[in-house]
Amino acid sequence: MKDFHLHLVSDATGETINSVARACVIQFDQVRPIEHFWNLVRTDRQLDMVIDGIKTHPGLVMFTLVDEPLRRRLQDVCREIQVPCIPVLDPLINALAAHLGLESQRQPGRQHALDAEYFGRMDAMEFALSHDDGQSTWDLHEADVLLMGVSRTSKTPTCIYLANRGIKAANIPIVPGCPLPPELEKLTRPLIVGLTKDPDRLIQIRRNRLKLLNQGETSSYVDPEVVRREVQEARRMFSRHGWPVIDVTRRSIEETAAEIMMLLTRRQTGRAVPPPGL
Repeated sequence: MKDFHLHLVSDATGETINSVARACVIQFDQVRPIEHFWNLVRTDRQLDMVIDGIKTHPGLVMFTLVDEPLRRRLQDVCREIQVPCIPVLDPLINALAAHLGLESQRQPGRQHALDAEYFGRMDAMEFALSHDDGQSTWDLHEADVLLMGVSRTSKTPTCIYLANRGIKAANIPIVPGCPLPPELEKLTRPLIVGLTKDPDRLIQIRRNRLKLLNQGETSSYVDPEVVRREVQEARRMFSRHGWPVIDVTRRSIEETAAEIMMLLTRRQTGRAVPPPGL
């Protein structure tokens, strides 16, 4: 395993550069970055601390600074001590400026302004939390997306991820012997999506869950035959209602959410939603 120092310098929260850096590093095997995270860097004094850190632990520098004097100073220092210094957003901003015939505003943290989109995300997050695991079914008609699935099919984290994109998402667990909320039959607005998972993988995850809770592994919750029947019955339900189905066995939360957002876009634009069994 090869270790290397990676300095991530941002004049805002650092979410953008952190995501870009990790998306790049993950493409390389047998490397492990030692991350030095510098966010909200907007003054010379703050940049002094960054420069001291880079000199102490020389390594690749990636930055998203928009203030020209700060950018120039950081680049000059990195050139002086001979470490790579990469302005990760410059190619995109320059391409957009050329295409639009406009100049960027060069304002730090502009993407985090408290606008309507921001408050929309907060509303969606509150909705997801208050409608998790079958709660508050009386106003499910306000949801954009409703996820259905048996236990441990990643319903909750997927809803939280969607909420962070401003999508109001609720989820209802499918539990053997428990009837679904009657409100479900009257819903027309939400896109209802069924989540399913390979039974063997589901059993493994449930067993790990029971271990964390210090509970035994003899319940029907992890019985192979019961779990397989549970998954089959859920899929029959999805098919009977004509709900699109996503198998999350080998999907990350981000990939599942991206598939749901694509389905939602198709539905909103009048394009046909793929049949169950996606």
